[in-house]
Amino acid sequence: MNPNPSPTYSSSTPAPGPGPSPRVVICDDEPHITLAVSLKLRKAGYEVEAHADGLSAWQSIFALPPALIVTDCQMPRMSGLDLLRSMRAEPRTASVPAIMLTGKGFELSSAEMQAELGPLRLFPKPFSPRELLDAVSALTVPPRA
Repeated sequence: MNPNPSPTYSSSTPAPGPGPSPRVVICDDEPHITLAVSLKLRKAGYEVEAHADGLSAWQSIFALPPALIVTDCQMPRMSGLDLLRSMRAEPRTASVPAIMLTGKGFELSSAEMQAELGPLRLFPKPFSPRELLDAVSALTVPPRA
């Protein structure tokens, strides 16, 4: 195991309006994907926490379950599939909805994945940031305007 944890980035922008914004954890080992998704969601008013691997994301998710997770499928230290399996096995995180980003969308069946991993939406790369935001909005309580 790598003794140096992956960097974690959190939004310092306050949520619009009164009350907390939904917290979304993003997990992808491609920095340009993490940055693009983080910026899109922060601009829409979500609190965003980003991780470069599944293990650091799991540690954060276990400590404080988010409203939603957006994860890549293949990553170092813990894959997105293993991350979701860990989440579903833990009662505190079992019902957290998830979006999986994958370059292997053609190999994954949405129905099979949902049967094994619960609430899940698949987004093959490349994906539309607008469509991703629409999916995040549908799966979370909308941020306050």
